[in-house]
Amino acid sequence: MSNITAAEVNKLRTTTGAGMMDCKKALVEAEGNFELAIEILRKKGQKVAANRSDRESTEGAVIAVVNSDNTAGVVVSLNCETDFVGKNEGFVKLANDFANLALNFTDKDAFLAADFGGITVAEKLIEQTGVIGEKIEIGSFERLEGAFVNSYIHAGNGIATLVALSANVDGGAEAARNVAMQAAAMAPIALDESGVDADTIAKEIEIAKDMLRQEGKPEAMIENIAKGKLGRFFKDNTLVNQDYIKDSSMSVAAYIKSVDSGLTVTGFKRAALG
Repeated sequence: MSNITAAEVNKLRTTTGAGMMDCKKALVEAEGNFELAIEILRKKGQKVAANRSDRESTEGAVIAVVNSDNTAGVVVSLNCETDFVGKNEGFVKLANDFANLALNFTDKDAFLAADFGGITVAEKLIEQTGVIGEKIEIGSFERLEGAFVNSYIHAGNGIATLVALSANVDGGAEAARNVAMQAAAMAPIALDESGVDADTIAKEIEIAKDMLRQEGKPEAMIENIAKGKLGRFFKDNTLVNQDYIKDSSMSVAAYIKSVDSGLTVTGFKRAALG
């Protein structure tokens, strides 16, 4: 058996994030070969991942980041099984590292195949599953581009959002962040009416019809009244039509125009745990 030093164990722990005893056992099994010990730990991760593949990973950390010129951003969630792990400082740091790497990619598959310290992101997830002992995976991956993009992360890393504006104007950074906060708090389903799919609209009309029948409205009038109620649905559920949370006397669209008369919200992305 190789004489494994504390320095070697600590080096392996720093490199992989695995526990001290797991690192020592891996080094002993590898007879002191550092690279082989890393491989042993990764294989252990694969075994743990296979055993926990049917577990739900509804906790974790959702991170939003934007590039240096505020023209693109991503929202990435690193999911795990328990709140205890999701709030761990090392776990949140890993989520941030992943999010910053994700800025370079336009889709989740390319991101998962990207290099992360000599292994792919997908392999790192398997490795960390072995280290932590919980199912670890990338949940949400959302990218947004625009003339000006800003982000918001809700306290506790449970919700994160991105908002794009039509131009980079004075006061735009604060405005975009405020609207991103709105999107986090109010969970709109679309930017405006045009973004609501036909099935959702049809379902809302049917719900309205049923309610009107229960109220005893004449059948001949129900169709038109139900369609008229869609206005309220759009106001409550589309971002630019919602009442602005910091001043309910105006809509989000009106708030943005108060910053600059030509300014509009061109897109948003929202991701949440659970």
